[in-house]
Amino acid sequence: MRHRTRSRPAASGQRARGAAAVEFALIFPLLMFIVFGAIEFGTALYDKAVITNASREAARAGVILRTPAMTSTQIKQVATNYCQNKLVAYGASATCTYPGTVTACSTTGTPLTVQVAYNFNGLLLGPLIRPFTGPITINASTTMLCE
Repeated sequence: MRHRTRSRPAASGQRARGAAAVEFALIFPLLMFIVFGAIEFGTALYDKAVITNASREAARAGVILRTPAMTSTQIKQVATNYCQNKLVAYGASATCTYPGTVTACSTTGTPLTVQVAYNFNGLLLGPLIRPFTGPITINASTTMLCE
């Protein structure tokens, strides 16, 4: 008597591979969303640190005792240079804005406040959520006393 071999185990193996491919196709977009979200969140945190340091650098440059004292335009330029050199903008222009008035130091002990703002663009998720939330603005403010 001859034993017949069945072709069913091979067919079920193909079904299992097909099921794995379908599961991967369903999970892959979610996995990419999580990965890109983590990258963009990290970039936004880094850019927040850069904006904070830009306001500190500008305020520190503005309060140092020198003759002649720095003008408000020169103080803003310090922050602008810092932003342009350090921000991660994914190819867009790294432009900082100054929502508050920067008044140059006139007398010792008066406060100098430098506010810096930046519209975070993002790479993929930023443009996807912008229609719902509007632009994502990162702000920082530093106040120091004039020397």
